[in-house]
Amino acid sequence: MDTATDPPVIAISTSSADTSTADASPQVRFAALIEQHRGIVLKVAHGYCRDPEDRRDLVQDISVQAWRAFPAFDPSRSRFSTWLYRIALNVAISQVRSSSLRQRHYAPLDDESIAALPDPTPRDPHEADAGVRALHAVIDRLDPLNRALMLLYLDERSHREIAEILGISESNVATKLHRLRQRIREQLASPASPSPAATRTR
Repeated sequence: MDTATDPPVIAISTSSADTSTADASPQVRFAALIEQHRGIVLKVAHGYCRDPEDRRDLVQDISVQAWRAFPAFDPSRSRFSTWLYRIALNVAISQVRSSSLRQRHYAPLDDESIAALPDPTPRDPHEADAGVRALHAVIDRLDPLNRALMLLYLDERSHREIAEILGISESNVATKLHRLRQRIREQLASPASPSPAATRTR
């Protein structure tokens, strides 16, 4: 990810307060936490938006929604990263489904994330490049929920955390991931280009 072009996460004024104190104001605590975990917001924005302006808007929307929900955040019930991932993905999926962000703005995942997929690596570099492009095309056509599932999988989140973020059972996570990986492998092995409908898994 090119951090030089990443849009900034919404700024919450912290003045000169000490963010390490337990009695810090909500604004100070939120600013410290959102800065520490800003990579989650940026990763989701990159995963759902190709257009830089849409990406910037999504980052802002996620940050605003997280700030509004922050008073209800309970660190004894979940980690901030899990809580933030849930909000970020909910906002992104909601915007995609409401057509605020169009399917043509879906961004291909970066090569480092693609490399994390368990798939044989071709010996020929040219063949490898073609494989990456084909994988980009397949993942590009995933529906919003399966795209979220793949994003969390590539981020090496545990089945338990994925289940908590997406609100499904761990067994459902395992089943969906197995089917999704199998479907992707089958489509990569097929000479025909996958259609959007073909890439949607149940």
